[in-house]
Amino acid sequence: MRTSDSATDTHCPYCALQCGMRLRPEPGGATVAVEERADFPVNRGALCGKGRTAPAVLSSRVRLTRPLVRTHAGQLEPATWEEALDAVAEGLARTGRTHGPDAVGVFGGGGLTNEKAYALGKFARVALRTSQIDYNGRFCMSSAAAAHQRAFGLDRGLPFPLADIPRTGCVILVGSNLAETMPPALRYLTELKANGGTLIVIDPRRTRTAEQADLHLAPRPGTDLALALGLLHLIVAEGRTDEEFIAARTTGWEEARAAAMAHWPELVERITGIPVPRLREAVAMFCAPASAMVLTARGPEQQSKGTDTVGAWINLCLATGRAGRPLSGYGCLTGQGNGQGGREHGQKADQLPGYRKLTDPAARAHVAGVWGVDPDSLPGPGRSAYELLDALGTDVKALLLMGSNPVVSAPRAGHIEDRIRSLDFLAVADVVLSETAALADVVLPVTQWAEETGTTTNLEGRVLLRRRALTPPPGVRSDLDVLHGLAARLGVEKGFPTEPEEVFEELRRASAGGPADYSGITYARIEAEQGVFWPCPESPEGSEGSEGSERSERSGGSPGTERLFLDRFATDDGRARFVAVSHRDAAEVPDADYPLLLTTGRVVAQYQSGAQTRRVDELNAAAPGPFVELHPRLAARIGVVDGSPLAVTSRRGRAVAPARITDTIRADTVFMPFHWPGEGRANTLTNPALDPTSRMPEFKVCAVRVEPA
Repeated sequence: MRTSDSATDTHCPYCALQCGMRLRPEPGGATVAVEERADFPVNRGALCGKGRTAPAVLSSRVRLTRPLVRTHAGQLEPATWEEALDAVAEGLARTGRTHGPDAVGVFGGGGLTNEKAYALGKFARVALRTSQIDYNGRFCMSSAAAAHQRAFGLDRGLPFPLADIPRTGCVILVGSNLAETMPPALRYLTELKANGGTLIVIDPRRTRTAEQADLHLAPRPGTDLALALGLLHLIVAEGRTDEEFIAARTTGWEEARAAAMAHWPELVERITGIPVPRLREAVAMFCAPASAMVLTARGPEQQSKGTDTVGAWINLCLATGRAGRPLSGYGCLTGQGNGQGGREHGQKADQLPGYRKLTDPAARAHVAGVWGVDPDSLPGPGRSAYELLDALGTDVKALLLMGSNPVVSAPRAGHIEDRIRSLDFLAVADVVLSETAALADVVLPVTQWAEETGTTTNLEGRVLLRRRALTPPPGVRSDLDVLHGLAARLGVEKGFPTEPEEVFEELRRASAGGPADYSGITYARIEAEQGVFWPCPESPEGSEGSEGSERSERSGGSPGTERLFLDRFATDDGRARFVAVSHRDAAEVPDADYPLLLTTGRVVAQYQSGAQTRRVDELNAAAPGPFVELHPRLAARIGVVDGSPLAVTSRRGRAVAPARITDTIRADTVFMPFHWPGEGRANTLTNPALDPTSRMPEFKVCAVRVEPA
């Protein structure tokens, strides 16, 4: 690889913190070294092991550098780019001609830049004319997004910057292990405690994060909704509600209160396993200070009732006046690097750029005008991510996949692997030969974070700029080049530029006036201001109250919106909406055949499906493979010792991994990380039962049995 002559400020390719880092050429120019960027406000120089070792995946030893096309003999063999693009265009076009445009699917990823996500959504709807597009971000924070929309009228992961967290009085952290999933963010919780604030962690495991807590509650997996309702019941019964806030800034309280009062403490103790005195302690800690926050992650969200569960935690904030006020509110800790921006600009089945609804005639007209097409030509909403994958080989017969590895990451992964194998045609654009790419008819090697320029949107809603630091190896092209080449072959000669900034300028126009308005954001502003928060209209009058008027005057546009909802919520009447919800069981509960609960998650040294991190020697040394975490009492009962092979079986399949015996997990629960393929693939076991609103699968809880392998 060839590097630029000087150091380049950029951002980590992994999680939604998008930590700032600096890439500096090493002597000889063949590699780059990662340096800290203490000036970037999110991580202030701190990096985890994944960020420090990210350049290892740039090596030609581990990544793809030539297109591959499957021969008649069934082998993937090197091909020219022209041959590969011709094959992809013909495979997609042939399927569309034979079976109709909706027989062609597109599946994206939460790691794609905003420019690539935007172009991919446009490609699906303009070049392919298909409604069948979604992305793996549906598996990340879609339940929180749906609950955000329902309560506040707008979805942004955090409605305030991370810097506010240490300044609040109490944080309830639900289903997040920040110490392993986002290590640089843990400092916000340690600073919270140093400032006199308190931390409540809710997790069925005593994780490294839970060890930092003033109070750790370990509910039975799948009962987070009952827990939130039980806490709200106690808040009402103890007279801790903020009646003035409720009357002035909310609607729907009477119905929500009635629903919560049906969840009395003793009932909630039976459901969750958390003693009533601990429930009362949590209420006292949350209500004592003048400000407080609730932060959720995948634990409560990846459930078949995830939207209602998050809604119950939002109700807790609204009932106590902890929303729409400084240093208070509900927020979601987005997981993937661009999970936020990836859905805002068109990868999601029901959304157009700017977070516009695909079913809204005005939204269709605006975006179609930017694209230069007839609004009636735009297809309607398609299937959600799991439903799209489940339809492969039957209704959807060809698939273009970018930046995702569902063979490892999808629930009921064995079934999804079978569906992928049954496709008439599969094309994958990726950095590495992932387990999914290995099944493709055509594999397209594409550039990665350090080899391309583009924007991402982190968990705060801060739009950031990654600058190209390296020249990619010969034989590698960007995803924008791929879409440009395919569109031309499909008869769409214009509208798919290859320069990221040109794409971003079009994205600005397409998003203008939408909920996620980027029209006032430019590459120059992002660099000058260390990122710009959306919504950020082009004119300052369109921005909701926030700090930054001086920046606005300098830039001639909106300052961006660091803190949402301080003046009004984004609903029609400006009021937040309580939603009446009630506890219901998980889609699958333990029985005589499957008496235990499985929950899944991440470890600090690996990321998502592991397609990239499993190629880094240092990370593999720290986390070489899957394991099954179980309590000593359970281990004694079934006769396994630490390190011995353990079989975990659900109604969907069987996985085998070494036992890891620990007293930091509930005795009725086992845990597996989901980063590995093969016989230790955790998602072989998981349940694809979907939340009726968000269409999020129930990754976080299913019934299993365990036995020595």
